[in-house]
Amino acid sequence: MYDFPDQRGHFGPYGGTFVSETLMFALEELKQVYAKYQHDPEFLAEFHSELKHFVGRPSPIYHAKRWSEQIGGAQIYFKREDLNHTGAHKINNVIGQALLAKRMGKRRVIAETGAGQHGVATATICARFGFECIIYMGSVDVARQAQNIYRMKLLGATVVPVESGSKTLKDALNEAMRDWVTNVDNTFYIIGTVAGPHPYPMMVRDFQSVIGKECLEQMPEMTGRQPDYVLACVGGGSNAMGIFYPYINYPEVKLIGVEAAGEGIETGHHAAALCAGTPGVLHGNRTYLIQNADGQIMETHSVSAGLDYPGVGPEHSWLKDSHRATYTAVTDDDALKAFHDCCHIEGIIPALETSHAISYACDLAKSLPKDKIILVNLSGRGDKDMHTVAQRAKLAL
Repeated sequence: MYDFPDQRGHFGPYGGTFVSETLMFALEELKQVYAKYQHDPEFLAEFHSELKHFVGRPSPIYHAKRWSEQIGGAQIYFKREDLNHTGAHKINNVIGQALLAKRMGKRRVIAETGAGQHGVATATICARFGFECIIYMGSVDVARQAQNIYRMKLLGATVVPVESGSKTLKDALNEAMRDWVTNVDNTFYIIGTVAGPHPYPMMVRDFQSVIGKECLEQMPEMTGRQPDYVLACVGGGSNAMGIFYPYINYPEVKLIGVEAAGEGIETGHHAAALCAGTPGVLHGNRTYLIQNADGQIMETHSVSAGLDYPGVGPEHSWLKDSHRATYTAVTDDDALKAFHDCCHIEGIIPALETSHAISYACDLAKSLPKDKIILVNLSGRGDKDMHTVAQRAKLAL
């Protein structure tokens, strides 16, 4: 039986708590509060009520029948997280953490964001609960996610562009950590992915696991059985852990995470920490990282802002080493092709992050017989990516 993390937040040799002494009290406080409420009937009832009435869960599963027929191989199904309020899976976790913040009496909330969907989700819930909201975002991502910036501001959030480092998600997380150290008494930090110090990787996974739990019920209703393969894109890895975690104890179901190969792993311009990285410590946990021989973090590249991160959640690192999940990578060009194909064939505009998983699913389907089933977590919609796609296609918006 799979039972991770341990009491210290380790997934095998990964995870843990590597932070300054200033943050140890805040993390211990959070760990105790989460332990108190994670099985509390009243807390869980409020969490699931918000998911049902505010988010619109359960999200449906959709058979990409026309595309599957054109491919001529395995049947492809989508878990439609793009239909959630705010347009992605991020809202599931944010609600859970915001409910903890409310119970802790912390009404100032900070968050980091790359593609902007976690920022939008955080701003949305802060508006719903009346919290002050500050979002840190790398200035490169600010430039390519203008629509989400405007959404966050409309919702009342303060967006802080980060100019340090590569000016992307890694640097936004650094700045959010600095803010938390400074304002630890009155501030709750809502981390958006399954990375960071314990208990965040476990806590975010648990809140996102609603995705996979729904699939366990929905797939037999639709197909008479569970899928043969479950696929998801992996940046930090929260959407992937959300759908993987409930399937870990189903050994017949193969789990495949799809990273960003960028311009090709061989070029060095990628964000594939699991496929091409080595273990190290970043942002409070030990995990696979894109780093040089001296342990210095290297700049990453992906057409999708949400995958443009030099690390990955520690549980993914353990799933890789234990061979319970396998990880591959898809280039910018292949992800963009899948993006356009999904639009044209199924009438669904996926996020560029998700397009990486869809691309691999299509390639996999071609190699399998028609009675095999592939379930893809369609983790977000592509409204936010119109500007990027138009620029790549040299179109005017």
